[in-house]
Amino acid sequence: MTITDPVRYNSLARALHWAIAALILFNLLTGLFGEGFEKIWASMPAHKATGLMILVLSLVRIGWRLSWKTPAYPSGFSPLMRKFAAATHGLLYILMLVLPITGWIFSSAGKWPLSIYGLFDWPKLAVTKDMAVVGLSHEMHEVLGFAFAGLVVLHIGAAFYHHVALKDATLRRML
Repeated sequence: MTITDPVRYNSLARALHWAIAALILFNLLTGLFGEGFEKIWASMPAHKATGLMILVLSLVRIGWRLSWKTPAYPSGFSPLMRKFAAATHGLLYILMLVLPITGWIFSSAGKWPLSIYGLFDWPKLAVTKDMAVVGLSHEMHEVLGFAFAGLVVLHIGAAFYHHVALKDATLRRML
């Protein structure tokens, strides 16, 4: 594979990747800095709706991943790089599911409905604020949110490292 002729993911995989990536970046920003926006914009309803959309799209993406063969790594990928890439992607997929689910759990215990951008309500789970799973979900959501932010930075950094330093076609597979 060369830089001018990369083996790319198919169009559905690329569309899902970039849509989920944009939603994740939005949610990381509103999750980490949302309180700073509160005087001009109450970002939490959009944060919750976006998290649920990340969950749905991630399930579609995982369905695609289980039913399609991904393009081969560039020939220069060492076995260690392959394992590191697989582990990083596995953690990304896990967090793309766990973070929305933990948010859904503790948001279900709140008094406000879970609205998908004002278009329709999302069903709440049968939990109450006094349940241990709600408190645990809230704590996990916050801690894993920071871990997810770090993993996203690592993922983006690795893509640019491959593109700029190694000059291989890793990034172009997803463009």
